[in-house]
Amino acid sequence: MNKIIIASALLALVATSGTALAGGASPEAVEKVVASSWKDPNTKNPEGAKPDWASRLVQDNLQKACSQTRNQPTKDLAEEIVADAKASVKFPEDGKLLGDWKNGEKIAQDGRGQRYNDKVGEPSGGNCYACHQIDKKELAYGTIGPSLAEYGKLRDFKDDAVKATYEKIYNSHSTIACSNMPRFGAQGILTIEQIKDVTALLMDKESPVNK
Repeated sequence: MNKIIIASALLALVATSGTALAGGASPEAVEKVVASSWKDPNTKNPEGAKPDWASRLVQDNLQKACSQTRNQPTKDLAEEIVADAKASVKFPEDGKLLGDWKNGEKIAQDGRGQRYNDKVGEPSGGNCYACHQIDKKELAYGTIGPSLAEYGKLRDFKDDAVKATYEKIYNSHSTIACSNMPRFGAQGILTIEQIKDVTALLMDKESPVNK
């Protein structure tokens, strides 16, 4: 139901906002350029993109909503996006949301996955340090996202905070409608076990994040 509502809201946005994008280009023109640069052979990519990459050019309703509104959806649309994202979250069958924080640290450091030269079938990493400070002893980290140092400690290691953390890693839009953070679980980047491990990295009392 939420997906239908989001799609309907998108049609209304397109109808009322006109067809011009940045620089005056139409959405159709932009889409054509993007599609050709990914799929058609060129000097940098003589064989064209791998067949499975073509699916990345197709936006789902959530992505369309955030693109059309420049990541500033209306209050009602934002609420629908968040509700739809929450509904997408799949929890571990054993009911345990905390895995092994040591594995979580390895995942946070690992940038493999979703790249053209990554081997098919190998587990992806989260590459969390590209955007966040996590372990305070780590010198290399990005600042696009907020620091996660003492993440669990600041939340008193409460069960509801553990659940919220798991949900955000699984689908970041469950917290912020048009979050820039990848939807690690919803997009199949990380497995449920990996998400449990990253949750533990942030919320386990023994994790260096909380020391």
